[in-house]
Amino acid sequence: MHFVPIKSIESQDIQALHRVREQLVKERTAAANQVRGLLLEYGIPVAQGIHTLRLALPRILEDAENELTALGRELFAERYEWLLQLQQRVADYDRKIARIFAQSPLCQRLAKVEGVGPLSATALVAAVGDGKEFRNGRQLSAWLGLVPRQHSSGGKNILLGISKRGDRYLRTLLIHGARAVLYRAGQKTDKRSRWLQALKGRRGCNRACVALANKNARVLWVLLAREEPYRQVA
Repeated sequence: MHFVPIKSIESQDIQALHRVREQLVKERTAAANQVRGLLLEYGIPVAQGIHTLRLALPRILEDAENELTALGRELFAERYEWLLQLQQRVADYDRKIARIFAQSPLCQRLAKVEGVGPLSATALVAAVGDGKEFRNGRQLSAWLGLVPRQHSSGGKNILLGISKRGDRYLRTLLIHGARAVLYRAGQKTDKRSRWLQALKGRRGCNRACVALANKNARVLWVLLAREEPYRQVA
């Protein structure tokens, strides 16, 4: 079991910002899914995506030919305003985190890694500090739940899926960041992009994203614990 250092008040503040933002994002997603489901019951389908829904709702409310009643339009207008408020609150927290990121050279160094942005960098620094509580990058990756579970029987070691132990929020951020890198990898020819494309072809998109998140976690430990600058592989 690996423990991280006792957090400073500043680190607790940053983690609190992330937790409140995470809850707002969940509320926004739940509200959007509810509105989409209710509209479908009226025979009005809307494609996936919160941005798509925000664009579609005003047009639906102004369409006099659909079957929405005055009460229904009032209800969906209220839900639309609530979605806008949630979106604004999430944006407010994004700006607060961006200010913290801009004032932290350490976070900016971490963000040089592809797939790591202000959210991931500030959340990681707030959670693990300088990372020196871990002996190596694999320990940090294991703490994040990004390493395979193992099952040993009859002298054989069988690797299973990732353990999913540790900080789920950080793990999710790293995997989402890796997914964005994988999406752009097909347009690049550098060593990492070729490795990702080959891995995606052999193991599928999800496993390739987890593998990159695992690799990024180990790189981030080096940047934290050894205070080395990031050197991108050509």
